[in-house]
Amino acid sequence: MNPRKLPEFKRQLKDSVKRLKGKWRKPRGKQSKMRIHKKGKPKVVRIGYGAPKDLKYKNRAGFYEILIESINDLEKIKNLDRNLYAIRISSKVGKKKRIEIENKIKELGFKILNPKYVTS
Repeated sequence: MNPRKLPEFKRQLKDSVKRLKGKWRKPRGKQSKMRIHKKGKPKVVRIGYGAPKDLKYKNRAGFYEILIESINDLEKIKNLDRNLYAIRISSKVGKKKRIEIENKIKELGFKILNPKYVTS
């Protein structure tokens, strides 16, 4: 949903050293060209690359996510806006309880982000 395309943040020396993984690490070193933001070097993570305020904490579909671990958690979210919030059921929940939770969510009218047993 972010209208701006972010650069691909690469780890320093990722392209030249085979054993390095692609996970971001802050560039260090006295003579690091990446650390001092030399032109032509990979981009470094900075606060200016953050998402706009209206998109912060939302998923790609534009919903705020709520993690549910039990049926009791559903009592707390009854009054929330169904167009703003979507529910993700925890992976710790077993099959029997998950079916109960999914049915209850469907009654309440919320969107389930990771449905398994309830078909729309």
